[in-house]
Amino acid sequence: MSDATQVPSAEAKAESEPRRGRALVVSSASLLILVSIALLLPVPFVKLAPGPTYNVVGKIDGTEVIQITGTQTYPTTGSLDMTTVLESGGPRGGLTFVDAMASWFNAADAVVPRELIYPDDVSGEDVKTRQAMLFNTSESDAIAAALSYLDLPLRTELVVTAVYSETPALGILEPKDEIASIDGTTVTEPMNVSDAVQSSPVGTTFVFAIVRDGEPKNVSVVSADNPDKPGTPYIGIGVGMYYAAEFDIYFTLQDVGGPSAGTMFALGIIDKLTPGELTKGRHIAGTGTMSPDGTVGAIGGIRQKLAGAAEAGAELFLLPAVHCKEAEGFIPAGLTVTPITSLTDAVTAVETWTSGGSVSACPVDGIGS
Repeated sequence: MSDATQVPSAEAKAESEPRRGRALVVSSASLLILVSIALLLPVPFVKLAPGPTYNVVGKIDGTEVIQITGTQTYPTTGSLDMTTVLESGGPRGGLTFVDAMASWFNAADAVVPRELIYPDDVSGEDVKTRQAMLFNTSESDAIAAALSYLDLPLRTELVVTAVYSETPALGILEPKDEIASIDGTTVTEPMNVSDAVQSSPVGTTFVFAIVRDGEPKNVSVVSADNPDKPGTPYIGIGVGMYYAAEFDIYFTLQDVGGPSAGTMFALGIIDKLTPGELTKGRHIAGTGTMSPDGTVGAIGGIRQKLAGAAEAGAELFLLPAVHCKEAEGFIPAGLTVTPITSLTDAVTAVETWTSGGSVSACPVDGIGS
């Protein structure tokens, strides 16, 4: 009886070995390529890193950040830096897995799910528009707080705070347009505008009497059906009260969003409108929203702003007191961080510190300390 099992010859084994080797090499190379591609593909996260700082009592490209005309101003020295956060991987992606992993090993960076900043039901353009609106509001509130602190007269204007994408008002009305009347009827508060638009049918043409860059003009806007509230007329603008001085205060900083510059803007205005040098030539940075009544409010990006301030050379950092605990463990060496709750706190802290006095400080235990 014959044996049915066939045993490969030595020659056959020798021929199969190179084939298996080639297959292994090809498989390994393919896997490496796939892994490399995966590492470079965009991920649904946003990276937050230290952004640039801007000296609000200084100049950018030869232009003063805060321009004040029509009243007495005084020379300033040193720096009052507003701090920012740099975003990577916005609504169109762009942040890779490698970038995200690298950020997780950097204490000054943070990686957050993209939908926290750019919700799926809100366009990236509208997020940017809202950030610009918040920045404009922070300028207005800083004026109110600074002038109230200095006991100077203050007036209010009804203005366009935002114009949203793909809406009837886009390209017709602009942020900071002062609204004087609609169809000849004077408007004095935001509700007057929404009432006027929503009390007339979709498709109504409204004539807005506005003041833009000091020049009065009339513009026409036709209302449309609000896609977010079907059956409700809208024109696609935000409206709010803008605080102004009896002289001109103009902020020249562009392409920055969010409300957190308010505290430093208010300090900058005070420094320019009062004799003497608030900073005495020192380098001070800070952050915090500013309410018209002078209250300092919470912000985001604490770690990034502390790191950015230290990198820019700041010695003192003004921090909303509510964030002191959050900052613990992330305060760079050599940076004194003092908690504040009001504009008065901020001015007092700067004056005390630059005069050689002691200021309260958040716990250090920071990076590099």
